[in-house]
Amino acid sequence: MGIAVACRRVVHIYRVEGSDVVALSGVDLSITSGEMVALVGPSGSGKSTLISLLAGLMRPAAGRIAVGGYDIGKLSDAELNRLRGTEIGVVLQGVGRNLLPYATLSRNIWLAQRRAAKTRGIELAEADEILDLVGLTGLAKAKPADLTMGQQQRAALAVGIAAGPGLLLVDEPTSQLDTAGRDEVLAALKAVNAKRDTTVVIVTHDPEVGAQLGRVVTIRDGRVGAEGRDGQDFAVVAGDGTVQLPPEVLGEFPPGTLFLVDHDEDGSVRLQSEQQ
Repeated sequence: MGIAVACRRVVHIYRVEGSDVVALSGVDLSITSGEMVALVGPSGSGKSTLISLLAGLMRPAAGRIAVGGYDIGKLSDAELNRLRGTEIGVVLQGVGRNLLPYATLSRNIWLAQRRAAKTRGIELAEADEILDLVGLTGLAKAKPADLTMGQQQRAALAVGIAAGPGLLLVDEPTSQLDTAGRDEVLAALKAVNAKRDTTVVIVTHDPEVGAQLGRVVTIRDGRVGAEGRDGQDFAVVAGDGTVQLPPEVLGEFPPGTLFLVDHDEDGSVRLQSEQQ
């Protein structure tokens, strides 16, 4: 079963050369069980930081992150390691960070399953079954160097889902692929979601990836700036009541611009600047 995710007022701060850098400044985000979501936004906006926090690779400076029934900020390191080995699958950016180059795909998958096999005590899927799911039928004995770039990325996905996680977190899975490779990876992700009901969260710079997933969350300046659903873009009201305006609007109305807020009885809201 898929795992739901909820972020409430999440803040994360990096310490860089004696100064504090705010990577996330109050993220509010809810993802339902079995949903597929793309996190998009410019470099440095906080996308990869957010996915690392969801994976428990880092802890938030403030706020709360709930993954299923777990409060990520309150778990010990051992509990976080167990969670990543059983219920959260993580595919890092760069194939080499996910696959052992000297091991066959079957061996890579088995190594990823060991913790879950010990802690859950359940029978896990065979390597051939997992490879079939991501479109790598018959390649159990192949090593990463024997594969194309697109196949290597799908092999990384196979390792990410080896333990049967309810949540799969994937960082830039198509960044180094051509169009054909990208579509193969997307097809594999959709198959995992459809056949296992796995919740999938992807960080991407590719707008086509977001368009194919259906739900796109834009991270801008460390916050959720906008959300796209079924081709429509929406502004998002944050937990503190703020709303980030689209960049094209901000280009016309600089910071400090005053707006009159007109709330009609029919539920519509209009913003009128003092310049008009």
